[in-house]
Amino acid sequence: MKLEEKFKSTFNEKLLDWYQKCKRDLPWRRTSDPYKIWVSEVMLQQTQVEQVLPYYAKFLEAFPDIKSVATAPLPDILKIWEGMGYYARTRNVKMAADIIVNEYNGQIPQTHDELIKIPGIGPYTAAAIASIAFNETYPVVDGNVMRVLARLFKIEDPPNKKGIKSKFVQAAKTLMPESRAGDFNQAMMELGALVCTPHKPKCPQCPINFFCQAYQTMKDPSVLPIRAPNKDKPHYDVAVGIIWKKGKILIDRRPEEGLLGGLWEFPGGKQETGETLEACLEREVREEMEIKIRVQGPFLTVPHAYSHFKVTLHAFQCQHLEGEPRPKKAIEWKWVYPNEMRRYAFPKANKVILDALLESL
Repeated sequence: MKLEEKFKSTFNEKLLDWYQKCKRDLPWRRTSDPYKIWVSEVMLQQTQVEQVLPYYAKFLEAFPDIKSVATAPLPDILKIWEGMGYYARTRNVKMAADIIVNEYNGQIPQTHDELIKIPGIGPYTAAAIASIAFNETYPVVDGNVMRVLARLFKIEDPPNKKGIKSKFVQAAKTLMPESRAGDFNQAMMELGALVCTPHKPKCPQCPINFFCQAYQTMKDPSVLPIRAPNKDKPHYDVAVGIIWKKGKILIDRRPEEGLLGGLWEFPGGKQETGETLEACLEREVREEMEIKIRVQGPFLTVPHAYSHFKVTLHAFQCQHLEGEPRPKKAIEWKWVYPNEMRRYAFPKANKVILDALLESL
């Protein structure tokens, strides 16, 4: 994909002019601090701008610089992040902050190639920090940008097809100007968010529709990018217990690696074939915590979807009968008074149960 320099210059002139006039006023666009830009880019992965805004402000109030993240315990960081989901992002920020403070004297590297060496910083984040904070000419290719590129170049391969990402990165490189890399990358992302939308794109208003092959040659540009058929997500029924003992409730903390790592939850587990939910809960608590409980009755049912599967969480009121918790998988457990439970970070579905429980009390 080679472009004539004059054509490329016209493309960037129109794109960047549109961006300056039409970009949203967002807090991370008012700073050149690489730490604050890093936090915003991590939060914006998998999360809409409107949801990120309050979390971004709250996070920077609690952790105003990279040193404050490095010195904070992970549970404190997770508590600020609570409710935004995709908690591996939190662990990655913590991991990278520790390394930057301890091995880089607290200075965030300025190039993509240096940033990518740091565990916890992936290719997308490295490209975003390098280009937006330090103006390195390196393309940022997220879902919005891939959609724009698919239509501009009429790329008919699904973006999630194995090995195809490099094709989109190369397409972005052919368009990038020698300067203003940060503005270019943000303009492409903003165009995808505001104009080149997944459905009913505003093609007549697009500043670069003169270049767009999909707009020029297709009746409906929104058919690009090609979407691979969705696979049916497996579903699991999970029983969890609100286990009482002398006015306190038992909670445990998940291992810091893996799904929902480091978060607190109500004990329980997946229902097996032919098993009642009550029997499932008693078995799971006995096997995983080595305590005996009595299930007293249902409390709340919460459906929830993750990226690759769905669950229905069935919460039951329970009474502790005997035994001291000795968790096999959890890394920590506590008996907690209800009015203390908001101090702990819970996954979203568990938090729905907690909110309902505190409301009922």
